[in-house]
Amino acid sequence: MTQTKTIRGYRWRILALLFVATTINYMDRSVIGVLAPTLQYKVFHWSDIDYSYINIAFKLAYAIGMLTMGGLIDRFGLKIGYTISIGLWSIFGMLHAAIRPAFSLIGFVFARFGLGFGESGNFPAAIKTVAEWFPKKERALATGIFNAGSNVGAILAPMIIPLIVLADGTNWQFAFLTTGLFSAIWVVLWIKYYHKPELHPRLSAEELTYINSDSVEETAEKLPWKRLLPVKQTWAFAIGKITDAVWWFYLFWGGKFLFDKFGLNIKHLALPLIIIYLTADLGSVGGGWMSSFLIKRGWVINKARKVTLLTCALVILPVTMVTMIPTTFKVDSQLYDKLSRTTFKERTVEIVDGKSKNVVVKKNFPAGAIEKLRQLDGRKYTSARDLSDDVGPLLGKEFSNLESSIHEAARSDKYYWIAVILMALAAAGHQAWSANLFTIVSDIFPKKATASVTGIGGMVGAVAGLLADFSLGRVLESSGPAGYFFAFLIAGSAYLIVLAIIHIIIPKMRPLDENLKPVEIIQ
Repeated sequence: MTQTKTIRGYRWRILALLFVATTINYMDRSVIGVLAPTLQYKVFHWSDIDYSYINIAFKLAYAIGMLTMGGLIDRFGLKIGYTISIGLWSIFGMLHAAIRPAFSLIGFVFARFGLGFGESGNFPAAIKTVAEWFPKKERALATGIFNAGSNVGAILAPMIIPLIVLADGTNWQFAFLTTGLFSAIWVVLWIKYYHKPELHPRLSAEELTYINSDSVEETAEKLPWKRLLPVKQTWAFAIGKITDAVWWFYLFWGGKFLFDKFGLNIKHLALPLIIIYLTADLGSVGGGWMSSFLIKRGWVINKARKVTLLTCALVILPVTMVTMIPTTFKVDSQLYDKLSRTTFKERTVEIVDGKSKNVVVKKNFPAGAIEKLRQLDGRKYTSARDLSDDVGPLLGKEFSNLESSIHEAARSDKYYWIAVILMALAAAGHQAWSANLFTIVSDIFPKKATASVTGIGGMVGAVAGLLADFSLGRVLESSGPAGYFFAFLIAGSAYLIVLAIIHIIIPKMRPLDENLKPVEIIQ
């Protein structure tokens, strides 16, 4: 009988699958954030309240999914649970492409709801996998690595979408179809290579011993939610997950803020968003490394995790100043001169061999449009959206194709890079925070409860996010870009407040046994 050859360091192969799944997950959910200004202002003409409803649908489903997916994964296991999750989110992700303008709002609400429900399974499954496959001293690093996939997905979206979608929204449907094939390949690999460590035919005995070196043996008995909900440690983690609302804000509203305030359209958003999420990637891995490094240097887990969380909160704090960064859009002779030398791409229909064909042609900026702009001569604006509100009625239908050219020519500075840097630091701080917060679950709870506790926390984070969307949509509708001030104020200060509450609830972290009773003090 042939014996399967064992492989050293097999846990890192499993981690690679988690990284890829998280990357696909965030590519799917990031598409709408990149396309938001284009879909809202060029294709479907949603209001800010409409856009908030679309995001609320995602988060409502995410919250419901967190209540069910975590328990489903703990009950039926990772192989089945994770496969169901990625299958659902892939189907609903591609379904966006079938939505037509007449049903755009209800269609996107439905598609985002299904996407949110499917995607809710990713983090409970991934955190449970890390708890199964890594010793405690490596879990923050492992979590930081797979969590970095969220930023890779968020980077790939703005890199790929501008290659497919034109500034006027042409080909927007294809942006939602990019990940279906990747998901199918991942499911095949997951089913083939994932098993529990103690049952895996290719895992060496030495590595299995190492994985279990700082864990206690557990029974197969399930832990129902009614036993997890009264535990204060469950709610300490859940309160920490309120900060998910901030990450949702960056993901779904960040691109819209950069457009509304600084006039960065789908083409010009790519580099800033890539920088923001690449920096976040470094934060995810760096935050996981930091607490793991401190533990290896002899720090107790309680101190290492909380000092790292405090560092993250301080790095995030400066983002409160983002809306104070000034910018100016001038309607003057320099604008007219720049526009007279500007070209733009426009989609037209041509007849080729008796058949109509969509083609993209390059055109000069219309002289007639420049003459109309002279009606606003001498005016200055502090946001691109305010400029658009005045220019749109003057130019009528042709404004859609000319808007980005006008923004670029009228903007008198590039101070938006300061905003991008502050948002990048905040995103890095959040991802480092997230890597350590997730790890606290596996520090405290038995492995068989990690997906359920992660689900409870994720549900709280999603509810916080949908309440934030509800409020922000209405503030922006009434106040315009000035409404972002309150969003960034909360986004920067929330982490210090939340960390203080966590410390009050669990000043000394104690691991819980499978009966949820405290054992040795980790402090």
